[in-house]
Amino acid sequence: MTLTVQPRQVCPEFAVCGQIAVADVAKLAQQGYRSIINNRPDGEGGPAQPSSADIEAAAKAAGMAYVHFPVASLMITPEQVSKYHALCADLPHPIVAFCAAGGRANALFQATGCQVGRSA
Repeated sequence: MTLTVQPRQVCPEFAVCGQIAVADVAKLAQQGYRSIINNRPDGEGGPAQPSSADIEAAAKAAGMAYVHFPVASLMITPEQVSKYHALCADLPHPIVAFCAAGGRANALFQATGCQVGRSA
């Protein structure tokens, strides 16, 4: 049972990866991830891309939290960064975030100052 993509740890509580398959969700849960953030807009990759709803259903079935936070480009706004930081603080850890290749997921995390918790 291998994943179609391998998560890359950017800190002990947060990993990023490219597009996951619906079947990957249960495997991610088995690896200990408790939340998934989907940074990819639905349909961006054409009809072969799993829908957010399908991944969300698999996450719920695996007992994981799921959030669809689509970002269309690397042009990240301060509002998105603020919302993403709060999201990372509120979700159960560890978190895996994905997009097409992992770049946007990583850029969002880096923009938060690599923080998954609330600021002191």
